[in-house]
Amino acid sequence: MKRLKRIIPVIIKFRNPIIVVLAVLMAVSAYQTLNKLSVDNSLSIWFLEDDPSYKAYIDFQENFGSDEIFIVMLPVENAIGEAEVNKLNELHQSVEALPYVKTTFSIAKAKYPIYVNDNIRFDDLYNPKRSEKGLKSLFSKLSNITSQLVTKDFKNQLFYIQMKPTPTIEEDRQEIAVEIKSVIDQTYSDYYLTGPPVLNEAYSKGIYKESLIFGILTILVITVLLLFLLPSKRYLLIALLSVAVPVSLLFGLITSLGFALNMISMLIPTILMVYSVSDAVHIINIYHKEGLANTSFSKVDLLAISIRKSLTPCFYTTLTTLVGYFALYLSPLPAFKNMGVFTCIGLVLSFLLVYIITIIGFSFMNLNFEKAKPILSFKSYSQSGFIEWLNGFTSQYKNTLIVSFTAVLLFGIYSIFQVKIDTNSRDLLAEGKAKQDLRAVEVELGGSNRLQLNIATKEGGEILSKEAIEKLEIFQNKLEANPLISNPVSVVTIKSFLEQRTPVLFQSNVSEVKLKSTLKDVDTNDNSFFKLFSEDLSTAGFTLTLMEMRTSELEQVLDEVEEAFKSSFDTDKYELKINGFAVVFAQLNNFILETQFKSFFAAFFVAFLCLWVFIKNLKTTILVLIPNILPLAILAIFMSLLDIPLDVTTAMITPIMLGIAMDDTIHLVHKYRRSKYITGSPKERMDNAMRYTGSALISTTIALVGGFLIIASSATPSVRDFGLLCAVTVSMALITDIFYLPALLKKLDR
Repeated sequence: MKRLKRIIPVIIKFRNPIIVVLAVLMAVSAYQTLNKLSVDNSLSIWFLEDDPSYKAYIDFQENFGSDEIFIVMLPVENAIGEAEVNKLNELHQSVEALPYVKTTFSIAKAKYPIYVNDNIRFDDLYNPKRSEKGLKSLFSKLSNITSQLVTKDFKNQLFYIQMKPTPTIEEDRQEIAVEIKSVIDQTYSDYYLTGPPVLNEAYSKGIYKESLIFGILTILVITVLLLFLLPSKRYLLIALLSVAVPVSLLFGLITSLGFALNMISMLIPTILMVYSVSDAVHIINIYHKEGLANTSFSKVDLLAISIRKSLTPCFYTTLTTLVGYFALYLSPLPAFKNMGVFTCIGLVLSFLLVYIITIIGFSFMNLNFEKAKPILSFKSYSQSGFIEWLNGFTSQYKNTLIVSFTAVLLFGIYSIFQVKIDTNSRDLLAEGKAKQDLRAVEVELGGSNRLQLNIATKEGGEILSKEAIEKLEIFQNKLEANPLISNPVSVVTIKSFLEQRTPVLFQSNVSEVKLKSTLKDVDTNDNSFFKLFSEDLSTAGFTLTLMEMRTSELEQVLDEVEEAFKSSFDTDKYELKINGFAVVFAQLNNFILETQFKSFFAAFFVAFLCLWVFIKNLKTTILVLIPNILPLAILAIFMSLLDIPLDVTTAMITPIMLGIAMDDTIHLVHKYRRSKYITGSPKERMDNAMRYTGSALISTTIALVGGFLIIASSATPSVRDFGLLCAVTVSMALITDIFYLPALLKKLDR
């Protein structure tokens, strides 16, 4: 107390220089944020560079071609009309001139094999001299390829733009997408555009837009809530500055260090603002209550006692919340690591600055505490009356409350094992043109994602033996029978076509040498969009098309591909490698599970230790911890009943909610434990603690729920689920703190 009385006058004495320094820092931060704030939702933020699946994906792109592909669907009068194909040729020339494009592909560029004079040569698939009937007949014999070039009704052409490998284009993704669109616009006015680069750009644009909207809405909602929650309008500016300053400085730091927003970190401003206002409301409420109770105190005395009474609980609430976020650093996903680190920095800034700002703000304020009142209020609602009713209810029905809440807790623990782990790639994208184009293209094409299967001999020999080709045919037939796979293209596709046109080539008496010499020539640069072989002919490639789907469906596809391979080949002689972004994306389920396991248990263990140190009694610590697990159990019940899975956004929810749920508990238990050293039974001490802190608990919960409901207004389904679940969990945390916790302590704490 004496030390505080020495520090506070120093802060007040130098308040003007401190204000100037903070104003300059905010101005610099605002400048940095406005000029350098960017969005990065690229693959590298989701996977570590040394992650085996990510490295394998990059190696695959280098050797077999990138699956970073733009897909353009062009509505036309006649997909095989000469004018329409000539127009495609113009587009090929314009797009292939771009430095980051590896190749393009369409009906105007596609080739088909012809066997002439014991050699394979390639001719243009589209020939204007051929009749329309002849073209359609030819197309039907290569349906797995031609169905990816024109739609069944010949009313749409498909145009593909294959980028160079991911690492060479990641930094320029947004510029690339814009330039590709502008080039297409020069030739076509009506088209559908999709593919991984387009969806990535749509994610980034949505993130940037929603970050701005969330920030503005959060400030507006917090302001309105504060008009109801603060004891006087004079406190409003102090509370808002406590929110604005740390958030501004944090974003200045993030942008100065060269970091960008992503789907996860876009939530930092809203989360930090509602957290900052919670601490400010607690401090302001204590200051106001002490002002009413100690009318003879000087301003320094009043500030000192307010800080002393709020410092310990606010420190521990910051610590437990910080633990919840820092636990995300244990995640294998870089996006979660960055989210955890920067939110922790923001929490520390908020904790330090809220005291400096409130001390300076109170120093300018001369307030008549008894006459002060909120600007807005509900005349029919009395917080003090509600708290008195609450105290009576938890005393009279404590046994019923304990049994009821414990039953819910047990059901919630059961529900944890019913929650699915699944990320739906479509749920990461808000409604808009990108999603509409994706649907339109996938309806016609059967998918928009590329998957590459490579089958090789284990000894490194050529894959073109008769035995191997027979097995490749069996394998392709199984792939074509899979409803989740579209248009597999391989050497089998070309062989089947040649077999129809030149049956003598593949008669049973044809030598293996002749077969090899024939088929090894079908993979040329003219058809580089489909990689059929490796350079040394030891590997045969299958290119598949997949829909945008859930990670659980992707895992199913990959498992079924593995099973088809094992049932078609001798695994002692042949091996299968599955490549493409779909393989990496399917790994998210494992990473999400690992994130949950590591981060939750780390947060739980450290939070338990913090509570034990804070309470200094093991029995009471356990009694206090139980109500903080209940909101997470209820969260599991909601996720199970509403069929909301753990995905890339909701994966971080449990450690975060554990930290936030403990905040109100710590404020309540702090007053309860301090009362123990004065006098009274557990009932009397809890009732007193509730009277003292109840208003602040309700106020901060309303602010938190308001902030998370703003996130729940997101147009992105996955982010919307995160906000909704957080709002529900925070609400449940308040209910358990004002019903379950008092009942437990009144009944069992002695």
